[in-house]
Amino acid sequence: GRHHVSVHEHRTAIDWAMGIKYLSDEMFPDAKKIILVMDNLNTHKAASLYKAFPPSEARRIIKRLEIHYTPKHGSWLDMAEIELNVMTRQCLSRRISTLDKLKCELSAWEMERNRDTAKIQWHFQTGDAREKLISLYPTLSSVTF
Repeated sequence: GRHHVSVHEHRTAIDWAMGIKYLSDEMFPDAKKIILVMDNLNTHKAASLYKAFPPSEARRIIKRLEIHYTPKHGSWLDMAEIELNVMTRQCLSRRISTLDKLKCELSAWEMERNRDTAKIQWHFQTGDAREKLISLYPTLSSVTF
């Protein structure tokens, strides 16, 4: 239910590292562990923190992170895509002429989503997965001795 949007001209390792530092130090400064679920973009790596910060600072941030990379067809990725689709429909479905205007528009969208504590209601549970994806789950048979 908590959103944060940042806008950059490029998608670099440094940009990602700065965002993770902000997440760590500003958004969740008291959290012992921050669990990140993210895609496999080449800049989304712990090594990017070492590109942006001195080793001691990079290590300090990394020690608080638990990183999980989504599989290409994983439900976490679907959830992120749903939220990006909401953002596109509610905020980005028109031409926005400048980077400053884009930042302003997304900031307003972020504030509204956070005010509403907007969440995705994900209904696909483990039991559903076992039923729909039966070919991926092993068949267990009882063994008697």
